[in-house]
Amino acid sequence: MFWIFGLYFTKHIGVGAFITSLCVILVPIVTLFFGDRPSRNVWFALPVSIAGLAALSLDSAVGFGSAEFAFLIAALFFALYFVLNSRAATRVPLMPLTFIQLLCVGVGALIISALMLEPWYLSPPTEIWLWLLASVLIATSLRFFLQTWAQGKAPASNAALIMTLEPVWVATLATFWFAERMSLMQLTGCALIFVALVVSRLRNPRKLLSSIVIK
Repeated sequence: MFWIFGLYFTKHIGVGAFITSLCVILVPIVTLFFGDRPSRNVWFALPVSIAGLAALSLDSAVGFGSAEFAFLIAALFFALYFVLNSRAATRVPLMPLTFIQLLCVGVGALIISALMLEPWYLSPPTEIWLWLLASVLIATSLRFFLQTWAQGKAPASNAALIMTLEPVWVATLATFWFAERMSLMQLTGCALIFVALVVSRLRNPRKLLSSIVIK
């Protein structure tokens, strides 16, 4: 719900995608509460990601408003979901697990909407219903089904590394679909976040950094 809230109010989808992708860095930190110890890479990546967020917040065209704050909270919850889902996917059958997750989200969103007295506009143009159907079946149900299946087959570290490509895809598609353009400060912030994502998954970031300095 925080993620959808961010999408509703954001002025730049690509920037929101890079903020949400910070969940990959937050995953090892969340595992601390489950008795795991994150690698040193995470501590190298954290200041880089903070610098990326600072660059995005300093950009006058974006700032760090309610949408960006919602994306950041969504990243924290996505990290928690990623950890819990990785544990559950190895013990619970795929279809029931996906069904229960999506059912809980639907019921929870329905209750929140009712409590907020949110107006329901159920007479949109016909094409809107087609996009809604595609969102429900493809972008949500199929996506989470494939992600849950993959998390049950692959190590969490490998899955998290692949997930780092998500904001790149979003920013690319937003460029072609919505004609979005990033300022230099936005590109800097997104680049720093992407570097942090990669560094968090490297086996020896210190060695890589020293080799770059030497060259």
